[in-house]
Amino acid sequence: MHRIALAAAALPTALLFGATAWADPITPQSDTPCAPDLSGVMTWPQNDALPLVCADAPGGRQWQRVTTPQPPNDRWLSTGPAVTLHGEGQRNPNVESGNWTATPQDPAGRCRAEQRVVVSPGVLGTPTVSESAPGQPLSFQVPPRLFTIILSGNCLWAHG
Repeated sequence: MHRIALAAAALPTALLFGATAWADPITPQSDTPCAPDLSGVMTWPQNDALPLVCADAPGGRQWQRVTTPQPPNDRWLSTGPAVTLHGEGQRNPNVESGNWTATPQDPAGRCRAEQRVVVSPGVLGTPTVSESAPGQPLSFQVPPRLFTIILSGNCLWAHG
């Protein structure tokens, strides 16, 4: 009986009492369902040539490929892998300058933004990195001459 008590004491608390686990986020794919609260949100899966937008489709709301040039979008979703977007320092920007807030989609998640701005023609500044505390929103500024921004973490990014 003494050995059983010692073995039980050695088990992690989570196994004995249960724990809340968060599954890895699902990376959006073209023509798959998206949540109603993501209507109009864009994402850009790694290694894809075109971004996706959550939009109405026959049979419900789905992630759909964006095949025509779009104005900058005010909401983006990153699901963990980095999403690289263009700012107003390039043609056809994906994001506008101004105030942005990233909200982690799980309680322990972190949001990270790495920005590079155009300093002068052909010259980029050093990367500026902003990162949230676990489970906390991240507020930051996107400058008008943003060249690229790399968004990472399972986060919803919103302008305004």
